[in-house]
Amino acid sequence: MKVFINKLFFDNSNNSIIQFIRYFFVGGIAAAFNIGTLYLISEFLNFNLVIANIIAFIIGLLVNYFLSKKFVFTDDNSMNKLFEIMMYIIIGVLGLIFDTLVLWILTRKFKIYYMISKIISTLLTFIWNFGARKILYEVFK
Repeated sequence: MKVFINKLFFDNSNNSIIQFIRYFFVGGIAAAFNIGTLYLISEFLNFNLVIANIIAFIIGLLVNYFLSKKFVFTDDNSMNKLFEIMMYIIIGVLGLIFDTLVLWILTRKFKIYYMISKIISTLLTFIWNFGARKILYEVFK
C-alpha cells in the first residue's frame, strides 16, 4: 500500500493519469483557498463580486502554482524558469477571465447563488488549467 501511495502522490511521474489525480488534490486545496477567500471578502468586507473573485482567484492560483511544482509537474525540465513563470501567468490570466466570466454570467444572468456559481466556474477552470499546463510541459520540456 505504501508503494502505491508513493507512486500515486510522491514519486516523479509523467503519467497523465497520475498527474491528473495529483492535480485534482492540489486543485482542491487551491479551490478551498479561492472559494474561501471569495466568501470572506465578499461577505465580510463587502467587496464587489468581480473584484473579490479576482483577488480570490489570484490567491488560489498562487497556492496551485507552488503545490503543483512540488507534487504534480515535478520532473526537471529544460524550460527556462522565467519562460515557465510567464506561461503560467498567461494560463492563469486566461483562466481568471474564464472563471470570472462564468461566475458573472451564472450569478447575474441566471440568478444562481454566487457561491454555487463559483464552484461551477472553479470546476470548469480546473480542467482548463490542467490541460494548458500539461500541454505547456509536454511541448517545452
